[in-house]
Amino acid sequence: MQAELLAICTGKVQPLIMRDPHDERILMQEMSAIVKSPIQQGSDQTAPDVACHALGIEGDEQADLSVHGGIDQAIYCYPSEHYQAWKEHLPWLTSIETTPFGLVGENLCTQGISEGDIFVGDQIQIGETCRLIVTRPRIPCAKFNARMKSNQAVKIMVQEGLCGWYCRVLTPGRIKTGDPFTVIPGSRETTISTSFQALGRKALL
Repeated sequence: MQAELLAICTGKVQPLIMRDPHDERILMQEMSAIVKSPIQQGSDQTAPDVACHALGIEGDEQADLSVHGGIDQAIYCYPSEHYQAWKEHLPWLTSIETTPFGLVGENLCTQGISEGDIFVGDQIQIGETCRLIVTRPRIPCAKFNARMKSNQAVKIMVQEGLCGWYCRVLTPGRIKTGDPFTVIPGSRETTISTSFQALGRKALL
């Protein structure tokens, strides 16, 4: 199974603020690197490749390694097909001409593959040198609400299964958009969708 790699995104740790939509009171302020932007997008074959290390994309940061990042959550992949659902739920996105890659804090934005197609334990080959292994779905936290400017964002992600998936880096290498993004089946026992249905409920408790 092969998909398209549309963008590679990174972010730096910075203050993340959530305000009350009615009176602009600060409801939450924490350090986070959930705001990510593309360092490469499109299929420009002249663009330089990007290093993917054991702990993630070169230049990417995480503020709290207990819930994001680390060996088993080094890379976060997200289907671009979900962007339309977010635009339907979040009015502020409709004012943006093009939905920005990195919207939900993903490192790799894909097209042509979804959570129902990916199983925990599948491997992903990107280009000639980099190989990942799928470890788990992304479970959203309160910082996700702040990033999406909505106190309903976590609930929406859980109810609609718009989670994406984390990967561990099996073989570090260099990647770029336009590289083949090929899924190599593992034991294929549990899809990301099924795993998220079980784990995601806890996010709403």
